[in-house]
Amino acid sequence: MSNLQLNKAVPDFELPSTGDTVFRLSEHKGKNIVIYFYPKDNTPGCTLEGQNFRDNIEEFNAHNTIIIGVSRDSVRVHENFKAKQAFPFELLSDADELACGLFDVLHLKKNYGREYMGIVRSTFLIDSDGVLRQEWRKVKVKEHLSEVLDAVKAL
Repeated sequence: MSNLQLNKAVPDFELPSTGDTVFRLSEHKGKNIVIYFYPKDNTPGCTLEGQNFRDNIEEFNAHNTIIIGVSRDSVRVHENFKAKQAFPFELLSDADELACGLFDVLHLKKNYGREYMGIVRSTFLIDSDGVLRQEWRKVKVKEHLSEVLDAVKAL
């Protein structure tokens, strides 16, 4: 269960990132951050979700907002996915499920009768002071981008 609450500060965390770096939440104060959790690189829904953020990056930039994608894939797999899709933002590898636990996005899922723990597609908006302002869980990719952009513009 997540300890995160709307309108409260998000605890600092760090994860390995594409671009041969380490992402630390605290190093991005002064910018709004959209963190989206997705199940797996190179799958249809996850690819479309990333493309939607990519195709609207200028709008996010204009509102002092960075985009960060997170899944349990390795940084190497992320690098290939990022290059293939020309994502202008970093992807974080959460193989140890640190951020997944913090944001409470790992849940029991069923696929073709098989049960497993997987990432439930979720997005979080953190303001420039590090405060959680919005969360979307069980995201439907098609209508999601406009909801996130509207929330960013309202900050």
